[in-house]
Amino acid sequence: MTARAFVLHLTRARGRHDNAHALLDCCGLPGEIWPAVDGAALEAGDLASEVEAGIFEPPYPFVLRAGEIGCFLSHRQIWAEILRRDLPEALVLEDDVTLDAGLFAKALTLARRNVDRFGYIQLQTRRPRGAARLIETEGPCQLILPVITPMRTSAQLVSREGAARLLEKAHSFDRPVDAFLQSHWFTGLRAAAIYPSGVRTIAETLDGSTIQGGDKTLRERFWREGARFLYRRRAARLARQSPAPVPEGRG
Repeated sequence: MTARAFVLHLTRARGRHDNAHALLDCCGLPGEIWPAVDGAALEAGDLASEVEAGIFEPPYPFVLRAGEIGCFLSHRQIWAEILRRDLPEALVLEDDVTLDAGLFAKALTLARRNVDRFGYIQLQTRRPRGAARLIETEGPCQLILPVITPMRTSAQLVSREGAARLLEKAHSFDRPVDAFLQSHWFTGLRAAAIYPSGVRTIAETLDGSTIQGGDKTLRERFWREGARFLYRRRAARLARQSPAPVPEGRG
């Protein structure tokens, strides 16, 4: 089997329909639109059956929103599909990005050359911050292994082995998918990242985010900022102490 691309697209997000199909046309791999799970359409019981509080450290301080649950389920479905089809690797794109074709082609070449080694490689929309090891380059594109995995799941290349590892750890979940992927002390999988990658987020020019948080009082906003700060500090400490293996070889 050859590698395949999946563009995650929420059917009701009609403003993203054309962009989702455009991504398939220019991503450089055969692929398909994957209908994203609409968390807002799930029954309360279905939502609750997927979420389990306090699975691993640090405890996630917020209640998961329906959209966050739907997003996690969508990515989990694709990990399972990689195994079902016995794909060697899959490119997963969310429908709110655009690609610089030339730069993205270099980033994808770099990612495909290394994905068996790492299992999961982010094609980042933002320059990663913090300590990282430079692994390899392709033109201006740099493949790095960060100590603290960057957030966002806009674009990524996932190997069959990486998908299997993530599925093993994601029978239930207690945090958004990007926070889960950041937690290599739990998953055992250290995600690498490429920047620049030729991937750019354009959600605001389409129809905004499909994961809505609602209005919050000033007091609630202050509490959330404090809770988020403490969570990130604890996560950073665990990342630095992580027992997850560091891939050997080049770099």
